[in-house]
Amino acid sequence: MAGVGTKSGVKYDARGLVEPDAEIPHVSEVDGKSARFDAGNLTTRQINLELRDLIYVQGMEDVTVVNPGSKNSLGVGILKRVNLTFEGSPGWFACGLIDGPQVRIKGRVGWALAENMMSGTVVVDANAGSLTCAAIRGGDVLVNGDVGARTGIDQKGGTIMVMGDVGINTGFMMQRGRQIIAGNAGDGLGDSMYDGTLYVGGTVASLGVDCVEGEWTDADTEFIERKYRIYDLGTPPTFQKFVCGKVLHNYDSLEPSERKLVL
Repeated sequence: MAGVGTKSGVKYDARGLVEPDAEIPHVSEVDGKSARFDAGNLTTRQINLELRDLIYVQGMEDVTVVNPGSKNSLGVGILKRVNLTFEGSPGWFACGLIDGPQVRIKGRVGWALAENMMSGTVVVDANAGSLTCAAIRGGDVLVNGDVGARTGIDQKGGTIMVMGDVGINTGFMMQRGRQIIAGNAGDGLGDSMYDGTLYVGGTVASLGVDCVEGEWTDADTEFIERKYRIYDLGTPPTFQKFVCGKVLHNYDSLEPSERKLVL
């Protein structure tokens, strides 16, 4: 295979993967371009090695992981389009650093789902923990239940959709992207956000610093209705729109000496 090399007996491929072949479990049931395997007795590393082998080497288009057992860091670093299903609940840091997969989680998921996600979709049937979609850059994440605190912290793009409630400091230091929250939001919504848009269908406990109510436009209506239609979510509720007041980070009027002191 072009671009493959070895060092100290460890295999390196063109994507920078470091995979000792002996550790790949090869336990999947394969049917054409579809595969599934039971992860109940596998370690996190074995599960991820099996996924990489199925997706990159065997070219599977649909992969199902049964009994993920709330293990942490599953399905991370997948940089290819593939339908990936977890039948059960992964733990913390699931599906981080992904770029392209269409992920379905038939259960709940722990903290930091889809951290630094670049593109693709992640759909969760139940609840998700705190720090969901930290620093997400693109793609869609849909949680059909509630999420914990600091959802979308440092969000740089993409769309986060929560059909239930969100915890405190949702949208903290948000830079770009959009969040659709059908339920209620905790204290500190949008605290210290730089840009982006937050839509809330329920009540907001309190707004964070420099988060203000925005003016609704036809583009907002089109966006909400389109996302609800794509994911078959029914009729959207009436949303409030919140944006950055652009006060905290506006230093353009400062003299150079003042700017130096502030920064």
